[in-house]
Amino acid sequence: MAGLIPQSFIDDLLARVPIAEVVATRVQLKKAGSSLKACCPFHQEKTPSFHVNTQKNFYHCFGCGANGNSINFLRDHDNLSFIEAVEELAKIAGVEVPREEGDRREFNRQKSMMEALDYASLRYREALKQHPQREVAQRYLKQRGLSDEVVERFAIGYAPAERDYLSGHCKADMRQSLLDLKMLSEKFERPFELFQNRLMFPIRNARGKTIAFGGRTLGDDKAKYINSPESEVFHKSREIYGLYEAMQANRQLEQLLVVEGYMDVVALAQFGIDYAVATLGTATNTESLGQLIKRCQHLVFCFDGDQAGLQAARKAMENALPLYEDGLQLRFLILPEGEDPDTLVRQEGAERFQARIDKAIPLSAFFFQIYSQGLDLTVAEQRGMLKQRAEAQIEKVASKVLKSALRAELNKRMFPQRQAWGQDKKPAKPAIENPSLTSTRVVSDPDTALCLALYYRPEQAAQILDQLGDASGFERSRQFASYLHERNLASPQDMLVALATDNEGYRARFSNLFDRLEWLPDENQAIEAAQDLLRRIEHEKTRRNALKAAKVNKLPSQLSEAEKQALKSLSRSRQGQ
Repeated sequence: MAGLIPQSFIDDLLARVPIAEVVATRVQLKKAGSSLKACCPFHQEKTPSFHVNTQKNFYHCFGCGANGNSINFLRDHDNLSFIEAVEELAKIAGVEVPREEGDRREFNRQKSMMEALDYASLRYREALKQHPQREVAQRYLKQRGLSDEVVERFAIGYAPAERDYLSGHCKADMRQSLLDLKMLSEKFERPFELFQNRLMFPIRNARGKTIAFGGRTLGDDKAKYINSPESEVFHKSREIYGLYEAMQANRQLEQLLVVEGYMDVVALAQFGIDYAVATLGTATNTESLGQLIKRCQHLVFCFDGDQAGLQAARKAMENALPLYEDGLQLRFLILPEGEDPDTLVRQEGAERFQARIDKAIPLSAFFFQIYSQGLDLTVAEQRGMLKQRAEAQIEKVASKVLKSALRAELNKRMFPQRQAWGQDKKPAKPAIENPSLTSTRVVSDPDTALCLALYYRPEQAAQILDQLGDASGFERSRQFASYLHERNLASPQDMLVALATDNEGYRARFSNLFDRLEWLPDENQAIEAAQDLLRRIEHEKTRRNALKAAKVNKLPSQLSEAEKQALKSLSRSRQGQ
């Protein structure tokens, strides 16, 4: 984009116009040392963190990280393209923007398109008030309960049932722009316009300029709504219907209610809920989400109470996860089946509808509502399905705080018994110690103690197998460790999911691992007991090896009294086995 305008001109323009002069026309600045400061226009805050450096001619927000020069500021604040921002800055400087001939033609073509859209909007609004066929449109608006004030606020108009309502009354260059916008076709014997016998909703950008239209049929057309085709001035995925109107009605946008259609936005505004907007198309994509998040940090997604609405809500949530940053608040409101905001707000009024908005559920709760749908979480296998569904999406989350919270909630739902154990902890009881291995102060049976340690630390399975060696009395923990090691299971969650989804033989083999537990100690106690036990096993192993070596290398008469006693003890323990 910068190539359309000489870089030398852009550099000169930035140097010519002080950034403080540009920012001050849109934000109230206050002196702060060598710089100027204000509450950031790009995110909600109460303490000013937006600073303008007058010496270096740039701005920076220490809250959200927004920064740049005058052109960056105009692009982000006024929602302009690069060329539009340069044009705006040139107007402030009182200079003309130089262009090559080809670039100038492109610029003039887009300018003519915008003029044609303004012309169309004016003509449609005139038709709603004066055209002989206006009754059909006025009757529809009356049935919807829309006041003249709201109709005027959203610049709603009417496209009469005429083939050439716009093109039949304009000059040749305007006609060409309508062709470029694909609002007019000359494929037929006579000109044929896209919008006929429709209620017209101008789609305006954040500066209030009309860039496209949405039209609702007033007849029996198969297509209830149609939108303007995409053009150089209209990119459907980036635009938000009603955003300009919401910004005009609210000096500071505390929240935005994201709904599905034009009439939803207008009907809610009629009832005083003047912060509703609609994305264009079937899904809230990452581009439109980026536009919304840039304007407001608190979004409530409101979808119709049908399967399509639920799917749209799910898509919006999944697209939001990679964009989610700390400080952002996303909530979801699913309406009763068969209802939409337009019909429901007229049935129950603004107060009750606002109460629904206030009770919208946060993203984290909606996340598990979506991925738990159709699952019985009392069944281990179906908890495994929840894990499979949710984990891939959790990995996409940008915010470390949200990612951690979702993982914690997934673990809670995957392993509800853990929560019960945490609530039912009992004070430690004195253990019944094993005569030969008085290691564990937590569990009466050493084999069970090691199984418990493996439950908490399955990634240590190989090390525990090595430390056990050929020690007897640890068959269950040895089998359990071998199982964990073979499957390379690295967490309690992975282990339980594997056990839940493995074949019946494995489930049966490990179903009684903890039958001998009188109570379940916490992780630290269990690990400490296992480490103590393994140290004693290692000590016993070393002692036996030393005695074996002594017996091999020495005659009985050469053994010391202590060695003789150790050999007798070893002999007795073997006979006991």
